[in-house]
Amino acid sequence: MRDALIVNVLSVLPRERLARLMGWLTRRRLPRLLHRWLLRRFVAHYRVDMSEAQGGIDDFPSLAEFFVRDLKPGMRPLCADPDAVVSPADAQVAAFGKVVGDMIPQGGTHKASIREMLGGDHPFEGGDYAVLYLSPPDYHRVHSPVTGRVVRWSYLPGRLFPVFAACVEMVDGIFSRNERLVTWLDSDHGQVAVVMLGAFGVGRMSAVYTDLITNTGGDAHDARPAEPPTLERGDEIGRFHMGSTVILFFEPGRVNWELELGQRPRVRARIAVALPRGD
Repeated sequence: MRDALIVNVLSVLPRERLARLMGWLTRRRLPRLLHRWLLRRFVAHYRVDMSEAQGGIDDFPSLAEFFVRDLKPGMRPLCADPDAVVSPADAQVAAFGKVVGDMIPQGGTHKASIREMLGGDHPFEGGDYAVLYLSPPDYHRVHSPVTGRVVRWSYLPGRLFPVFAACVEMVDGIFSRNERLVTWLDSDHGQVAVVMLGAFGVGRMSAVYTDLITNTGGDAHDARPAEPPTLERGDEIGRFHMGSTVILFFEPGRVNWELELGQRPRVRARIAVALPRGD
């Protein structure tokens, strides 16, 4: 009931303006005592495990900088199995399975078009997908699930609907209507797409391979680097400047998932076994 009320209220409010205001507030450097009080309240309310963070509350001069905090060295060791696909984030498994035609389930009775989500044609019909939801207390950096070259990236401006479960079930087309940053990797396991999905309060996303910051008034952008940078498995791809959702796509026959709905994998932990290209 509460979630449905939130969705209905947000449906009639100017979400993009409110999200920009929310983002501006998170980047403000408040008076030290007020900032410390607010951050301590946030940490306590969401039960953030500060023992994992590199730095304490006083080391983050704004809430935005706290959201993109790094972890202490060694907190998320990379799975040693070279055939493992690793989790791109600390997240909850919202959905996973086989792509049917161009569609994946979104939630409830809704389905999402991959073509609309990625902004064009794709090689993922009959392939595999996983939807991973990041909640407010989670580590907010996104890492590469496989080793690959960044052969393309796409920025797709959009709306900023919330992406908690009730909203995903009620609002049709969230996965293709919300702000998106798509990283295309060419790997030994075929093409892989890593979709960073923006949400209410999470319009800003950034990536390590470009200076673009989303939701700052820029137009849609599609880039194919002349010299594609390589990301090793577990390397950072980008950052959410609050929590949101990552969606992974693999070509047919490239992965065997080792996931369960509701599971909470940690970044760099094994979530699937990858099959090499050509098998």
